Amino acid sequence: MFPVKFALVEKVLDLARANSLWPVTFGLACCAIEMMAAAMSRFDLDRFGAGVFRASPRQADLMIVTGTVTKKMAPVLTTLYEQMPSPKWVIAMGNCAISGGPFVFEGQYNLVEGVDLLIPVDVYVPGCPPRPEALLEGFLKLQEKITGTRRFPRVESAW
Repeated sequence: MFPVKFALVEKVLDLARANSLWPVTFGLACCAIEMMAAAMSRFDLDRFGAGVFRASPRQADLMIVTGTVTKKMAPVLTTLYEQMPSPKWVIAMGNCAISGGPFVFEGQYNLVEGVDLLIPVDVYVPGCPPRPEALLEGFLKLQEKITGTRRFPRVESAW
């Protein structure tokens, strides 16, 4: 009888966690502009409970890594991730954060070829730079991962 009650409590907690994500920003390049645009009134991240970006990792449970991660910045990124309380999630936004971007092939020896080599990533948002709508879809994917259900139905394109 107790496991059923605890499962229900866990579902309620997961729903609360998914609808009140508090992101800490780690904007490093041009993708950060698109992330800021997603928080503005046209796209409105407040609908998902993630409108206020935190300045301290101790107050956040979601890290959005946007832009090119250099080897000099890698220890800072891992330190901020370790300072976040559990449970914590990561969104890698943009091709540079996902795979190093176009700069990897230009002989840039100081780039990290994907933030997933440093910290575990939950959702990847591809694009160069990805549109704010793509970040909103990333939030929906993360909410789906946390709760197991999708809040809004998928929209199939006619293309």
